[in-house]
Amino acid sequence: MLKILFGVLLFLNGGLLAYEQGWLTPLIPSSHEPSRMAQQLYPERLTIVVPEAAAPAATSVTTSAASDSASESPANATVATAAASGAIPACLELGNFDGAEAQRFETSIAALGLGDRLARRTVQESTRHIVFIPPLGSKEAADRKAAELAKLGVKDYFVIQDSSPLQWGISLGVFRTEDGARAQLAALTQQGVRTARVGTQGIGARRIAFQIRGLDAAGKQNLDRIKEAFPRQQWRDCA
Repeated sequence: MLKILFGVLLFLNGGLLAYEQGWLTPLIPSSHEPSRMAQQLYPERLTIVVPEAAAPAATSVTTSAASDSASESPANATVATAAASGAIPACLELGNFDGAEAQRFETSIAALGLGDRLARRTVQESTRHIVFIPPLGSKEAADRKAAELAKLGVKDYFVIQDSSPLQWGISLGVFRTEDGARAQLAALTQQGVRTARVGTQGIGARRIAFQIRGLDAAGKQNLDRIKEAFPRQQWRDCA
């Protein structure tokens, strides 16, 4: 038994010595890099990419994209600005004013120097349906009622000051149809307005409308500020 064990150890030591001396290289291929490189197929087709070389390319792509975005931004900004501001029609009409209102409006806009860009025309009104609070007898009483309306959250109203039968009443909206007026009355009732009613006005009445041409944005803003004193008048395109 000892002879067999000694023989095995002697064989292993001999094999280790042969491996270290390189006598077994022809039988066992080497795994070192030079040997593996020699065994590669078509090594000339391989390309080594250096990370530092890839960075400039990425930077170039990013810079190009930023450049394209910058070149488009002024146009986009212009489109956005035009969409936000809106185009002003060549001719705008404001009305319909009664005689006293028309005179006050002309006095208010005199300082704008509109000249021949301003024209007035007579408008024949058809029947309109008005939601209103009946005349309260005096300006003071009408103003007190207007203050009460404001506390209830009502925003669209104005004190009627002309010499019509509704003088010192309060208008709460004018509508082309009775259904529209009734719907407004119902909404006001929900807000706590109890004395409003629906009536008709403007049967065959003649009113005055003003047409203004060639307005720029600044001129339109100036006119809008003046128009705040005439809340029932609305802008429209010239007929």
